[in-house]
Amino acid sequence: MAKGKKVIEFQTGGKAPSQCVDAMLGPTGNLRAPTLRVGKTLLVGFDEDAYRAAML
Repeated sequence: MAKGKKVIEFQTGGKAPSQCVDAMLGPTGNLRAPTLRVGKTLLVGFDEDAYRAAML
């Protein structure tokens, strides 16, 4: 999860914790943009380094 210039990582083994869901949703209740799924990884927001690491 990229929020501003900060990257927050959540490790889940099943159901996402509420703090993870809260971080992914914008003020209108929709997912923050951009949102990208790479395998089992979900990237929300944009951080160039995180996108490069996920694509390797």
